[in-house]
Amino acid sequence: MEGDASVDMFSKVLENQLLQTTKLVEEHLDSEIQKLDQMDEDELERLKEKRLEALRKAQQQKQEWLSKGHGEYREIPSERDFFQEVKESKKVVCHFYRDSTFRCKILDRHLVILSKKHLETKFLKLNVEKAPFLCERLRIKVIPTLALVKDGKTQDYVVGFTDLGNTDDFTTETLEWRLGCSDILNYSGNLMEPPFQSKKKFGTNFTKLEKNTIRGKKYDSDSDDD
Repeated sequence: MEGDASVDMFSKVLENQLLQTTKLVEEHLDSEIQKLDQMDEDELERLKEKRLEALRKAQQQKQEWLSKGHGEYREIPSERDFFQEVKESKKVVCHFYRDSTFRCKILDRHLVILSKKHLETKFLKLNVEKAPFLCERLRIKVIPTLALVKDGKTQDYVVGFTDLGNTDDFTTETLEWRLGCSDILNYSGNLMEPPFQSKKKFGTNFTKLEKNTIRGKKYDSDSDDD
């Protein structure tokens, strides 16, 4: 009997919480409707104009990004082009690749998808054999490496697949999360929960580890050796 009473009490508590939540939602909606009802025509017109202006700005920004080569994953022919590209865009992801490294082709597939989804970021690829000076300057020694450039300065690197769960089968969402950690694209998920490690806590020092790895390896050792 005591068990039944506990269940009944628990049910009543849940029911009361649900009713209170519903009541709060209804009150909020009533308040918003009341605000709209109390607005005169001028106020409604101003609100409409404000929203239209925000839409116009968003469309203008989109067109500006597209005109600068955002929205597609492009190959640039030389390191000289790299400097021009990063100068004109606030956020840039550049994939330093080599044709003979199969993991570069895995990255390519994901970067094509992300370039279409995240217009705010420019996505490029550059053959390391055409950019010896740049690779030396950026200390790129493991292929593939993604250089993450913000406001014309290289802020971070994704070296090999270590940050992506250390597997060739990582998802596009995992790469998106990793780029979001460096604020190189607008990530809408939870940065504290990597898609590939929902059960394990992920350390916050992975970026530092990777930068040490960059300096510690020879240029011609592909990430296949990781």
